Amino acid sequence: MRALIFGAATALTLIGQAPSSAVTVDSRALAPGELIVLTITTANEAGAVHVRAFDRDWPAFAIDPLTWRTFVGVDLDVEPGDHVASIRIDSSSGTERLRQPLSVEAKTFRTRNLTVDNAFVNPPASVQARIEREAAELNRVYASGSATPLWTAPFVRPVPHEANSAFGTRSVFNGERRSPHGGADFLSPSGTPIKAPSAGTVLLAGDLYYTGGTVVLDHGAGLISVFAHMSSVDAKTGDRVEAGAVLGKVGATGRVTGAHLHWTLRANGVRVDPLSLLDLLGKQ
Repeated sequence: MRALIFGAATALTLIGQAPSSAVTVDSRALAPGELIVLTITTANEAGAVHVRAFDRDWPAFAIDPLTWRTFVGVDLDVEPGDHVASIRIDSSSGTERLRQPLSVEAKTFRTRNLTVDNAFVNPPASVQARIEREAAELNRVYASGSATPLWTAPFVRPVPHEANSAFGTRSVFNGERRSPHGGADFLSPSGTPIKAPSAGTVLLAGDLYYTGGTVVLDHGAGLISVFAHMSSVDAKTGDRVEAGAVLGKVGATGRVTGAHLHWTLRANGVRVDPLSLLDLLGKQ
């Protein structure tokens, strides 16, 4: 695995071509569901760097006077083909613009068939208001994260067990197609402590209809984790936690077929595989 440690720019392969500034790209692959790390090396000290890709703006932050970084997510709905990241560098010497090609590969996702309580496939009218309220709250939380990193050390796995289901898998519940699997599942025994993979701020902690016991953790720089289906929630909304802090315990609450940890990662609101985060920013 690769590890990108803030405070030092690690140039990999020079891809951006510009008269003075340059861009490097790192990712497991350029495909739907992947996290991309863009590192911008500027010729002059910049006051701000703006990045736009896949029809949205991405927060960029300085890691030293001449180096900026941003995390770009390739959503599951992004079409394969040639895309571009547009970068604007504002400095006292003027404005410089770079165009970084991003060629997204096609990816085939498998299908899984699951049987769950029908109330989680076709919820009764009595819970519709709750579902809508929780969805609105999650959307608000996803948009409220810090633009700057809240961690300094490499990310670690939240449980010691391996992931047992693939991100992006097309899910069929009780014979009905639903949204793709937007996270990674870890087949951990009930009661296993779930630890924060990095430092961050708890944006939400509680019980939600679909995800049961849930903790939403803001890592900063647009990266937000959701840990779901907990049997108990130990974290509280507003907590500032360090890597390794216990957020709760593995359970089987919400829409599940058995005890496990479901870990979702959002990069600026985009669904990406949390295993790509561990590969890029994790401990080697």
